Amino acid sequence: MKQTSLRLLVLLSMLGSPLLADDVIEEAMKKFHKAPDGVDTISKKVSNKEASPQELADILKSYEAMATVTPPRGPKSSWDEKCQALISAVKKIQAGDAAGVRAYKKAVNCKACHTLHKPN
Repeated sequence: MKQTSLRLLVLLSMLGSPLLADDVIEEAMKKFHKAPDGVDTISKKVSNKEASPQELADILKSYEAMATVTPPRGPKSSWDEKCQALISAVKKIQAGDAAGVRAYKKAVNCKACHTLHKPN
């Protein structure tokens, strides 16, 4: 069901709806970058080399979905660059490349993305 919902959001976001773009981004942030107190986020697990293969696959799909939408503000080129850095890093981790975690930690810079792209 979750995969179907994400696929639907990706498909609909490709049609250009800004509301759906916000939904794709918000879903990714809530699901993978925010967690209740005392619970590690999937993003933190990735950074700590603790993410399961399924968690890596899920976060990759989410980043790929984010890459298909237009950011709420800021240049699309910057958005594309940041999303591709996340995607590339996760793929490296999945492939067992030792540089993947280092690349992920660099790419998952919340402030850099929020400063340019998060609406005020």
